[in-house]
Amino acid sequence: MELHVKRDHSQGGASYPNRARMLISCPDGPGIVAAVSHFLYQHGANIVQSDQYTMDPEGGMFFMRVEFDLPKLEERLEEVRSLFGGVAERFKMDWQIFNVNHKKRLAIFVSKEDHCLVELLWQWQAGDLDADIALVVSNHTDMQTYVESFGIPFHHIPVTADTKAEAEKRQLEVIGNDIDVIILARYMQIISPSFIDHYRHRIINIHHSFLPAFVGGKPYAQAYQRGVKIIGATAHYVTEELDGGPIIEQDVQRVSHSDDVTELKRIGRTIERVVLARAVKWHIEDRILVHHNKTVVFN
Repeated sequence: MELHVKRDHSQGGASYPNRARMLISCPDGPGIVAAVSHFLYQHGANIVQSDQYTMDPEGGMFFMRVEFDLPKLEERLEEVRSLFGGVAERFKMDWQIFNVNHKKRLAIFVSKEDHCLVELLWQWQAGDLDADIALVVSNHTDMQTYVESFGIPFHHIPVTADTKAEAEKRQLEVIGNDIDVIILARYMQIISPSFIDHYRHRIINIHHSFLPAFVGGKPYAQAYQRGVKIIGATAHYVTEELDGGPIIEQDVQRVSHSDDVTELKRIGRTIERVVLARAVKWHIEDRILVHHNKTVVFN
């Protein structure tokens, strides 16, 4: 049976053709908010949302996220970026300005477990993920028919210990140069440092929150044997430290002695897919700033 999927385009940036987002991190000090607000006012922008956070007013870091509407954004954005450089230099800012209507392009990596991939596709289909899923890459073919039913290209790239370098080279080729974020939706392969370098703070992974208590195989069986009372999941950016990158989102659920291994796995899968979808949504909405190995998430 052929499945025809229709996306809901009623949500997202198309409703706000002149909307942009600005992300800023810099050493804290007086005048930052005033300078940013005044700059936007000078150029005819209307601020529709502003969030800020300081780690320590006395010498700490300051973080800011601003959404604004700017008439004729598409033709004026590069000029605004160039002019804002003077403000940024004065306050030693790391900063970015995004056009909301330029949807981020996602590549999803998956192995055999489908729950996280299915959740992302459902939310994308409903319009809850305001992005474009450009392709799905897998080291197995289990999900090929399902993915292609959404009209999304599927690339089967097998990986073995002997072919890992060649497989990663092929993955980079099929991804191309216009992917904004890679999502490891239960992709059961370790990503090499050279691959990570291509997408620093742009690879999102999900794992169960037992780490490091229950490492290795069968973590839910280990948890059952220990009689755990909560289980959870963690979404984080991928770094060279295995499962040690900046944490984006976490969640937990209480369990009891009556929950067997099968039930723990079921509960764990539910938490994993929800947590990963939240992290992806916050990333594509430019809500995350990374500082060292931590994140500031304006959600």
